[in-house]
Amino acid sequence: MLKSFQKALHTNQTNAESRLWYYLRSRRFQRWKFRRQHMLQGYIVDFVCPERKLVIELDGRQHADQQTYDNHCTQVLEKDGFKVIRFWNNDVLTNLEGV
Repeated sequence: MLKSFQKALHTNQTNAESRLWYYLRSRRFQRWKFRRQHMLQGYIVDFVCPERKLVIELDGRQHADQQTYDNHCTQVLEKDGFKVIRFWNNDVLTNLEGV
């Protein structure tokens, strides 16, 4: 079930995810290899650079209502040595340079 959800997320990116992915894919950012909509520890993360143990999550309005879930996900990933950073979709769309 998680695999099919992952595939749906991969296919139906938000505008913010699509925009950020353009700058992360093909080692365009710091020559780091990023993956999108990748499964880690039972969670599907928006973007991950495994070699740097960096997770980037983009949050929209729905995330305001699921902060407990997001916080738990962050704690699980941080226990595994990942650094998790979150940005609002609106920030990616209006201030990509700042992100």
